[in-house]
Amino acid sequence: MFEIQIYNKVRNNIMKNFKRTLVTTALPYANGPVHIGHLAGVYVPADIYVRYLRLKGDDVLYIGGSDEHGVPITLKARKEGVSPQDVVDKYHTLIKDSFEKFGISFDIYSRTSNSTHHKTASEFFKKLYDKGVFIEKESDQYYDEEAGQFLADRYITGTCPHCNNPAAYGDQCESCGTSLNATDLINPRSVISGSTPQLRKTKHWYLPLDRYQEFLEKWILKEHKEWKPNVYGQCKSWLDLGLQPRAVSRDLDWGVPVPVEGAEGKVLYVWFDAPIGYISATRELTPDWEKYWKDPETRMIHFIGKDNIVFHCIVFPTMLKAEGSFILPDNVPANEFLNLEGDKISTSRNWAVWLHEYLVDFEGKQDVLRYVLTANAPETKDNDFTWKDFQARNNNELVAILGNFVNRAVVLTHKYFEGNVPEKGKTEVLDTQTLEAIPDIVKRVSANLDHFKFREALREAMSLARLGNKYLADTEPWKLIKTDVERVKTILNVSLQITANLAVVMEPFLPFTAQKMRDMLNMTEPRWVDGGNTELLSPSHAIGEAKLLFEKIEDAKIQEQLDRLARTKVSNEADNKEAEPAKEDVSFEEFTKMDIRVGTILEAEKVPKTKKLLKLKVDTGIDKRTVVSGIAGYFEPEKIIGQQVCILVNLAPRKIRGIESQGMILMAEDADGRLDFVAPTTKIKAGSQIS
Repeated sequence: MFEIQIYNKVRNNIMKNFKRTLVTTALPYANGPVHIGHLAGVYVPADIYVRYLRLKGDDVLYIGGSDEHGVPITLKARKEGVSPQDVVDKYHTLIKDSFEKFGISFDIYSRTSNSTHHKTASEFFKKLYDKGVFIEKESDQYYDEEAGQFLADRYITGTCPHCNNPAAYGDQCESCGTSLNATDLINPRSVISGSTPQLRKTKHWYLPLDRYQEFLEKWILKEHKEWKPNVYGQCKSWLDLGLQPRAVSRDLDWGVPVPVEGAEGKVLYVWFDAPIGYISATRELTPDWEKYWKDPETRMIHFIGKDNIVFHCIVFPTMLKAEGSFILPDNVPANEFLNLEGDKISTSRNWAVWLHEYLVDFEGKQDVLRYVLTANAPETKDNDFTWKDFQARNNNELVAILGNFVNRAVVLTHKYFEGNVPEKGKTEVLDTQTLEAIPDIVKRVSANLDHFKFREALREAMSLARLGNKYLADTEPWKLIKTDVERVKTILNVSLQITANLAVVMEPFLPFTAQKMRDMLNMTEPRWVDGGNTELLSPSHAIGEAKLLFEKIEDAKIQEQLDRLARTKVSNEADNKEAEPAKEDVSFEEFTKMDIRVGTILEAEKVPKTKKLLKLKVDTGIDKRTVVSGIAGYFEPEKIIGQQVCILVNLAPRKIRGIESQGMILMAEDADGRLDFVAPTTKIKAGSQIS
């Protein structure tokens, strides 16, 4: 323990020498919207950290952008019948707009399909190529003869050899989480044509990670022991297994073309291309981009989710080291995953809370989601987001603690002293203890932010609001105002100093709320150095009117979200439901005994005291007969008058609820249990036979 403390002390001393900080965030795929898992894992903690550094007056750049290459983009385009460019244009705009409205304060939010990125990525590859870094070799890869193209990993599905999941991809089984090679799959098939692909020779370039094993072991395992245990542990696991060369090119027509002769029809593999997007975005932002990427006095930090740890701690640093002129990341504070209502968030299953929908459903409540995702951040293990917890944290913490204290301090000041900060008079022990606690709390917030402990930092910041609530409850100025006005002046002065400090320390976590507090207090733009100052507001300083910072979220609002998820679950179950196996064979002679005719519904009414049954009168062309059908849960009687149907007319009559039913209406049942009529697509004369 002593050695670790000494090591951390040395690290902290080194950190003080950095002149600037470069913060990057994982580039989300532009094939769908952003969800709360992305926010909790990457963008909220990164934004908190950057806002904190800005408050300290540090030189910091915050880089983001959309990852617009790779197979998920082309799969989405194929599914929607549009071009890959159409897909990325749509989702890049949606993602960027959502981030802006949510208060993610990027200095730039770029995209990897633009010309600056293509130029930067091509130059990076070419430099490594000219230095002889890459291994060039042929390998067997799957080829779809019907489609006439090689298949990237996500264009191949098959049975997982580990868990027998029949829908595993060529790079990973999403059921058991195992990483795969396409050739590992049992019964592989092409996503494009559905045919069985064949192995063919193809040439690609490989980054020889194994040649950098010794460098990585020293750099990570010896020089970065301060990294989070989940990051350090995953890196060590990969290094212990021994690194292997990794392909940097792919046979695709969407991406950055490989910039060498003989590479027609090949693009840079997305994992090689995407992290270069951090460089190209910085290059797009400022002509001084090189000082943020090549000056050793710059501290680079990658905020990512745990699925990107290997790429940002092993692969990308190897690329930068091989290039030779770039700095390496100083820290990679990756988070674990956030689940939703006890189930893994999945974009393919629509099991997610989408940011753009949240911003509509909970207008003006950006900080509520920021608060909940930080308070429940998956920093050391996977955590679960539930709508009930979301509601409870809003109502019991933001409303009842933070909002309540600020509102009381401001309202009482207006009520007793016309909105002017009263002068602090003689202090008692409780006043002194309370004032002394303020700078201590701010220091603890700062220490936790410095070490990427955002959940703990927020807890400390909220303890300042708890301190204020307790102070007001203990002093009871609303009782003293009748007997000791001078004492009330001191109490409200202390309360307002706490409020002013909250307006500073809450800025990184709850920027919209912090701005509201500063507006109420008529404060200038905050500086972190002001945190802990117990005389932020001078006597006689005029403050604004009180405004509610938060409002209670009612049960009905939460139930809407739970109902939406319930519908999603039903839809997913229906999509995954397999068709019933075929029944036993019947002979042709047996089949011809069934007399199926086209009929028209003439009358329809509900059968009394039943929920499912309708009594129908049907014109069969040969007669008009009564049929009892269990379709009342799906159709209103008056709306199916005139509906043509297929009816089995030679089914033996039977009594249902005392009504003789003379036939059977043929219905199709969907996977979710919904019924629909089996009927002609155009009007046909009643009595026409089905054959």
